[in-house]
Amino acid sequence: MALNFFTTEYAVKIHDKILEISGGRDGIINYGNIDSSLTHIQNDDYYPTFEEKMTHLIFSFNKFHAFNDGNKRTSIAMGAFFLEINGLDFFIDKFIIEMENIAVTVADNIIEKDLLLEIITSIINEEDYNEILKLKIINALEQVNPDKENINLGTGFYRDLY
Repeated sequence: MALNFFTTEYAVKIHDKILEISGGRDGIINYGNIDSSLTHIQNDDYYPTFEEKMTHLIFSFNKFHAFNDGNKRTSIAMGAFFLEINGLDFFIDKFIIEMENIAVTVADNIIEKDLLLEIITSIINEEDYNEILKLKIINALEQVNPDKENINLGTGFYRDLY
């Protein structure tokens, strides 16, 4: 199956539309980070499968900060648009819902690129995450608080600050 890709100019338009809708500081930090991501996903030697291409697209826009603001939101929108232009638009709602939380964990180095690939592959190919993938996600999230202390912010959390 021949895949469809989009241009740097269209990626910038997607980003600008996101900021128009949800706010943020406009501007591009590095055009090279936009061009590089969009060019690399077209190389089957680097990214032979659709899922690998989509993972790199999302990961690179999330992590490499091509824009002043909205990089996580843009990474989700790029992934959704990549699904749409390749005839997989029936996954878009599921993808966006799942990625809203995942994008933050990717940005915070909690979920690495390999695990992101497993998540994206599951979103596209499975009805729900399998048990092994769920455990991998839980284990990644536990690294945020490895001592597993019970953090209870409750309504009076601020009282112990002084």
